[in-house]
Amino acid sequence: MAISFSDLRTEAGLKALEGFLSGKTYISGDQISKDDVKVFAAVAKPGDGFPNVFRWYESVYGILAPRFPGKALGVKVGSQAAVSAPAPPAEASKASDDDDDLDLFGDETEEEKKAAEEREAAVKASSKKKESGKSSVLLDIKPWDDETDMKKLEEAVRSLEMPGLLWGASKLVPVGYGIKKLQIMMTIVDDLVSVDSLIEEELTVEPRNEYIQSCDIVAFNKI
Repeated sequence: MAISFSDLRTEAGLKALEGFLSGKTYISGDQISKDDVKVFAAVAKPGDGFPNVFRWYESVYGILAPRFPGKALGVKVGSQAAVSAPAPPAEASKASDDDDDLDLFGDETEEEKKAAEEREAAVKASSKKKESGKSSVLLDIKPWDDETDMKKLEEAVRSLEMPGLLWGASKLVPVGYGIKKLQIMMTIVDDLVSVDSLIEEELTVEPRNEYIQSCDIVAFNKI
């Protein structure tokens, strides 16, 4: 059953609230609720003549005040009786009803708890994240035949640039029948460069396959 009070800024209203709070901790039970917040907003700060109201007022204030840590400059509100305001439109009335349903002190929902846990996990993962590992890779790059220009072949290889890729030393190694292959070192950042993709999607396709017949991984070592 809804509880009703008259104007709580008058002595008569405070007397009614004083009697109601006799033997009670809060308006609707032993724990603070939205009812206390509503009454608190409507009541004038009581004096010593209303001990039950004063005790309740200080208790509610002690709970609400820490939730609003900003520095207050002080606000005075004129008497509502002196203002003849038109009735609020239906939309405003509905918004007010929605505000009444706001629970400032309710427990977190399961969705809110899950979201908070996910944020905490993301922060921990970010703080523990280490620098991505690197690897040293030795490649064998073979030409089509002994007429392939090996200088242009190497230029074609080194023209490949991408984040996390650094080309190193190279040399020509005889294969047989006058054919030489290019052996070249490269250093990669593991999270940025896939050696398999580099070979299949860059080194052995156009335009570099004009010089490159095949490419093999000779050595792969973590740094």
